[in-house]
Amino acid sequence: MEDLKVTADGYDFKPARAAMQRYIDNNLLSGISWAVMVGRELANVNCVGWADKEAQVPLRTDHIFRVFSNTKLITSCAVLLLFEDGKLKLDDPIEKFIPQLGNRMVLRPGATALDDTEPAKGSITIRHLLTHSSGLSYGFFDPGTLIYKALNDRGVHDPRTTLAQMVDVLADMPLIYHPGTSWEYSLATDVLSRLVEVVSGQSFDKFIHARIFAPLGMVDTGFVVPEKDHGRLVAYYAGADLMEPMKPGLTRTDNAPFPGAYLRPIARLSGGGGLVSTLPDMVALIRSLLPRGPTLLKPETIAQMTSNQLPEGQWIRFALLGEQPGKGFSLAGGMILQPSPFDHPDAAGELYWGGVAGTQWWISPKRNMAGVMMAQRQMSFVHPFSFEFKRLAYEAVKQHAEGMRPSA
Repeated sequence: MEDLKVTADGYDFKPARAAMQRYIDNNLLSGISWAVMVGRELANVNCVGWADKEAQVPLRTDHIFRVFSNTKLITSCAVLLLFEDGKLKLDDPIEKFIPQLGNRMVLRPGATALDDTEPAKGSITIRHLLTHSSGLSYGFFDPGTLIYKALNDRGVHDPRTTLAQMVDVLADMPLIYHPGTSWEYSLATDVLSRLVEVVSGQSFDKFIHARIFAPLGMVDTGFVVPEKDHGRLVAYYAGADLMEPMKPGLTRTDNAPFPGAYLRPIARLSGGGGLVSTLPDMVALIRSLLPRGPTLLKPETIAQMTSNQLPEGQWIRFALLGEQPGKGFSLAGGMILQPSPFDHPDAAGELYWGGVAGTQWWISPKRNMAGVMMAQRQMSFVHPFSFEFKRLAYEAVKQHAEGMRPSA
């Protein structure tokens, strides 16, 4: 297991800790833990609040979290390992490996029926899937749309079905735009986990264990929590009001996304959101992508992986949040190209992503820093706590750097 000993001294994270304690005191979070690196060294590691608020179990660094879409980083790394092996090219059409995803139809603008379509102008490529520009949708964030209803009616997220069965569902569905022409968060990463299975000849869980978890010592990351460790899985909460994230109140919701989730094996090995992990394991993963030390991928692959892939002027967008100006997307997560008022000014160039319950990672080449934060509150990837913590973390690193400068 990754050692979380702080080795970079002199960083003042007291304001960050005090701010996170306020979220716990105000009943907005049960608990939150984090680790911040400067270079590859740990500058701060902390846990505040509760792993289980009702039972008053203090949060520890070895607690296990549902990391949801942090899983996507691992899936991207898996695909890029196969790319380095020469088993695939990023601009290969997906039908080269998964034939039923070729010859796509696309919904016409304003379509009112699933068959109101036109032929796709090109194939979905692996790069399109890595960058969520494939034309696929998710069936999570856009209720009321044709594609949302169709995906859910066909059970595309059914945990009792395999990745191969999920692809069969998608094969009969139209795309929502022509591949490469827009951005929509989607099931693309789950398709990539099926691609890993097809190309490697292994089940997705076996491949990522052999090529990522075992080499990096990620001993607590997987699709199911072993029975002996059930007590280490943190409780899961919903906020009082989805549209008012700062309204106090937490409701226990351990049976989301379905009863018994993560406590027993299921068929769906979701590369888009199926893993559990711990703070030490996530630190090991992020550190393996940082320069000046051993890396999971070749430096030239990491350079590709951490550069914006979207056309100039195209930004990521979410159905509930709208377009996010200044935010691009790489082969492995979002990119802050132009910091918003919620971001620290030094965040330009940051690579980041996170899970719907508030776990998040980021890598900032400009400030030579990286971090992981872990909470368990539904729909809190963009909750104010995450922006506030990152701003304060950036500020702690900036102030330390300024304090080290020789005086004039």
